[in-house]
Amino acid sequence: MPALKIIIGTKTYSSWSLRGWLAVAHTGLVFEEEKLTLDTPEFYERIGALSPSRTVPALHHGATVVWDSLAIIDYCARIAPQAYWWPEDDAAYGFARSICAEMHSSYMGLRTHAPMNLRGSWSNMELCEAVANDVKKVTARWDEARQRFGGAGDFLFGDFSAADMMFAPVVARLITYGIEVSDTSRAYMDAVRAHPLVDAWYQDAALEDEVVAQDEIPADATRLG
Repeated sequence: MPALKIIIGTKTYSSWSLRGWLAVAHTGLVFEEEKLTLDTPEFYERIGALSPSRTVPALHHGATVVWDSLAIIDYCARIAPQAYWWPEDDAAYGFARSICAEMHSSYMGLRTHAPMNLRGSWSNMELCEAVANDVKKVTARWDEARQRFGGAGDFLFGDFSAADMMFAPVVARLITYGIEVSDTSRAYMDAVRAHPLVDAWYQDAALEDEVVAQDEIPADATRLG
């Protein structure tokens, strides 16, 4: 099988890179990663040759290039069908695909005002309306998935799956900013954070020293948005 290579951005900040990387790691196949430091001249000089969209992540599999995190997840499900990606039950599958597509296209309040920052930590933050609405919406989705389809597992659809890969960066945001959630959502967030692949990403992020200025939030900030 041709070699797998995932192009990613700075692990502390790159939420979409985390999704794509989790998919590749979840295959269980050998792969390599190339990390580009976000928002640097080197990034913009290099990315055009690696990603048709000029964004990260991008997956290289021999001569095949796949960009966009959700596309990478689906591609990885094709090359490693033995791993668990999507639930088999029709209702669960429909719900899983819907919330992942929704994640892909919405939650702009969280994206704009609560950027992923794995080395940051805040608490008692006041949330603007856009962030509060997104938190309410996403945690309602998690609670419903867990209650209807979680079964005996710890994740949205039992075992760790494509849906959890899509929401892992949202979990990270809620942890970073100390946002209060339901007990069901908190247990889910704890399970995602403790997953070995997610933890490995966090450990790598802790070793970084790059700072993306546009995503900096003052350490003494009291409000998101």
